[in-house]
Amino acid sequence: MICLGIESTAHTFGVGIIKDKKVLSNVWSSYRPEKGGIHPREAAEHHFLKANEVINLALEKAGISKNDLNLIAFSKGPGIGTCLRVGAVVARILSESLNIPIVGVNHCVAHLEIGKLLTGTKDPVLLYVSGGNTQVIAFEGGRYRVFGETLDIGIGNLLDAFARYVGIPFPGGPEIEKLAKGGKYIDLPYSVKGMDVSFGGLLSNLKQKSKNYELQDLSYSLQETSFSMLIEVAERAMAHCNKKELLLAGGVAANKRLREMSEIMCNERGGKLFVPEIQFCIDNGAMIAWLGILMKDKPDAGPVMQDWRTDQVEVFWK
Repeated sequence: MICLGIESTAHTFGVGIIKDKKVLSNVWSSYRPEKGGIHPREAAEHHFLKANEVINLALEKAGISKNDLNLIAFSKGPGIGTCLRVGAVVARILSESLNIPIVGVNHCVAHLEIGKLLTGTKDPVLLYVSGGNTQVIAFEGGRYRVFGETLDIGIGNLLDAFARYVGIPFPGGPEIEKLAKGGKYIDLPYSVKGMDVSFGGLLSNLKQKSKNYELQDLSYSLQETSFSMLIEVAERAMAHCNKKELLLAGGVAANKRLREMSEIMCNERGGKLFVPEIQFCIDNGAMIAWLGILMKDKPDAGPVMQDWRTDQVEVFWK
């Protein structure tokens, strides 16, 4: 079984090809706005213009032709509607031209399943940290359940929004990570509500303090505070579900300080941390292809679903 997966939920148009359980290729092109955050229309236009190029590059790197493909998968949601629709249309064109099945998959579940495949974790709690999504997920009662999530903005959006405010270009997370080294801690709002987190007040407070404090100290304090909130709810989910494995996924999983804090928590609990290679943490086509293979027995394209929640997915393959 060879599946080509198309990822287009936000700023990245990615294409991955997997044969059985082996990743043959995983390439992408990312939209970068000149200023501000993601502009949906511009991002969709980028995806449309780059689709052919990225698909051909993925096929070339995989050493196969389109005729070798058995299945097409695409991100059905959640995500930005204009971007999702580009991926869905491209996937349908490929499916119809090659006369092979097509399956729409959940972006969040794809992060979890590719992490399990590549790291060997069996039954983890997933700390999913990206721009638009921040969730604590685990498999219980026949579905992937959301045990905690952000009540307002995602952790990646928090980092990018603060970066934009202080003049750091998109994406802001990597630059904030660099700036944070050697910083001093400044008190910031710490908002954990049960199993959920809230970053809106933290962002407002950072903006207020940006005129009176060094950017290095603000960056350090931002990371320490927001990451501590995430680790608290992740640990609580591990305790509640009696699980010993933590899996990181999403673009913010590339942050070394978040990984360090996660590992400390897992070690103190007698657990273990699992993190895929960076190329499989960020939005990518390989994860879409792998979930497509898992879902091949029930291929269903259907319309894109911008608000398709993780816990709405029928996990029939487990």
